[in-house]
Amino acid sequence: MAGEPVVLFVCVHNAGRSQMAAGWLRHLAGDAVGVRSAGSEPAGRVNPIVVAAMREVGIDIATAQPRKLDHAAAHASDVIVTMGCGDSCPVVPGKHYEDWPVPDPAGQPIEVVRTIRDDIRARVEGLLAELLPDRVTTRSGSPPPRTR
Repeated sequence: MAGEPVVLFVCVHNAGRSQMAAGWLRHLAGDAVGVRSAGSEPAGRVNPIVVAAMREVGIDIATAQPRKLDHAAAHASDVIVTMGCGDSCPVVPGKHYEDWPVPDPAGQPIEVVRTIRDDIRARVEGLLAELLPDRVTTRSGSPPPRTR
């Protein structure tokens, strides 16, 4: 990948898993990675329990809007991460694909959504380590201070 890598997170409703993943990647990578999310059948809004769970860790996704997955977004992305969208996810030759078997937070209590949130964070950290191997993040989500 030349330049800033672009990651597209895809789930069915773009109201839970993909929004959490996008929030984590923006938080952990800053502007070093382009971040998109979309859904094959987008909901009208992001799941409020998901918003609350992310707010607990200092990430505000309250203004995020579910978006319809389109092939232009897939073609413009370097990495496509799918989470439960099955056959409706796009297949674009030459793209790096990952499928994360993450449970859907829809209808789940906050305790379950927290577990999903933390699983997604670990997966995003692994992806970030692959995309930007020279960048090290701390568990707080901040890069360590640079020394010269």
